[in-house]
Amino acid sequence: MTNNSETQDSSATEPEYYGSDILLEEESFSWYDRRAFCPVRIGETFESKYEILLKLGYGSVSTAWLCRNLETQQYVTLKIYMTGHRQAQNEVRVLQHIQDIRSDDHPGTQLVRRMLDTFELPGEIGPHTCIVHSPLSLTMRDIRNMAGGQIPSSILRPMIYGLLLALDYLHSEAHVVHTDIQEGNIMLSIEDHSYLDELVEQEREQPSPHKRDGDPHNLFDYAKFGQGPFEGEVMPDLYRAPEVVLGITWDEKIDIWSFGLMIWDLLEGKHLFTERLPSREESSGKHLARMVTLLGKPPSDFLQRSRISNKYFDDEGNLTIQASPETTTTTLEEEEIVLEGEETSQFLAFMRKTLQWRSKDRASAKDLLQDPWVVSWAA
Repeated sequence: MTNNSETQDSSATEPEYYGSDILLEEESFSWYDRRAFCPVRIGETFESKYEILLKLGYGSVSTAWLCRNLETQQYVTLKIYMTGHRQAQNEVRVLQHIQDIRSDDHPGTQLVRRMLDTFELPGEIGPHTCIVHSPLSLTMRDIRNMAGGQIPSSILRPMIYGLLLALDYLHSEAHVVHTDIQEGNIMLSIEDHSYLDELVEQEREQPSPHKRDGDPHNLFDYAKFGQGPFEGEVMPDLYRAPEVVLGITWDEKIDIWSFGLMIWDLLEGKHLFTERLPSREESSGKHLARMVTLLGKPPSDFLQRSRISNKYFDDEGNLTIQASPETTTTTLEEEEIVLEGEETSQFLAFMRKTLQWRSKDRASAKDLLQDPWVVSWAA
C-alpha cells in the first residue's frame, strides 16, 4: 500500500491555502473528528494507481473523490470512510455479496452500481475503509431541481421503469433490502466522460478549497441481505414505513414504500409526510396520524404484531393520540395536483400499490413493472 504525492503540472494554478485554524466543509460540523477522517491531498496516489483529481462531496462518515486509475486511464470514484465506522463494513459486505451473485440474465443487473475495488488506508487511530466505484453524475434530486422542482411524467416514467428493474434485481436475485431509497441516493450513469474532463480541467485551472456540501451518495451503507425478516431502525425519517415506525419486523417491501414516496416527491414537487421533530420517536405519532388520513385505519392484525401500537391506537385501530393542528389531513386524491384525466387515476392507483399498512399488501418491484401508469410511456 502506498500513499505517494504526484508532481503537479507546472501550468496549473496554485490552490489557495488556509491556516489550520480555518475550518472547511466537514471540519466545520460539531461531529467532525480530525483523527477519524482521512487527510487527502489533490495529486496523491493511493494503492499505486488511484490518483486524486478533485473532491466530489462529503458526509457525516465519509468523503468522496474523483480519481484516475493510472493503469486503465479511466475515471473512478473513491469513497473513504472515517476510521472504524460500521457502515463501511456493511457496505463492503453487501457490495461483495452483489458481486458474488451477479446474474447477467436479469435486465436489472447492469443498473446497479458495482464495487470495482476495496482497500484500507492507514489512519491516525485506525484504518480507513475505501471503496472504488465507476463515477456517476446527477442524482434524481439534481434532475428535479433542474426541472424547476418537478419532473414531468413523460420524463419520469421511463426512469421509473429502469429503477424498478434495478430494485427487482436487488430483491429477487440478490435478496438485498436497500433501506435508504431517496432521491439523493439514486444517480445516473455517465455516458459522456468529457463532462469529467471539464471538471478536472476546471479544478486544475481554478482550484478551490470548497466543494459542495452533501452526503457522498450512500449506496448500501444500511442495506441488509438474506431472507429476513429484519428488525431495527432504518429508512429516512419522512419515508419511514409503518412497520418501521411501530417496531415490527420488516422485509424488502419497505423499499416499495419509500420508492412510492420518492416518486410522489419527484412528480408532485412536495412531500406527503412533512412532520420532522427533533427525534424520530417524537415525530412517530404525527407520522402515523398522517398515514391514517392517507390510508385509513390500520388493520387489527397488523397492530397486534407491534409491542408499542397501544401508544398510538386502540383495539379498533382508532388513533388515541391528539393530532397537532399542523398535521396535514388531506387525502391522496386531494394532494395530487399535477396530472389530468385518466393519468391521474392511473397514478393514484400506482401510489396505492406502494402505500399499504401491511407489507404483504404492497406490490413487488416485479409487479410494478407491469403497472399501467408505469408502462404507458412506451405506448
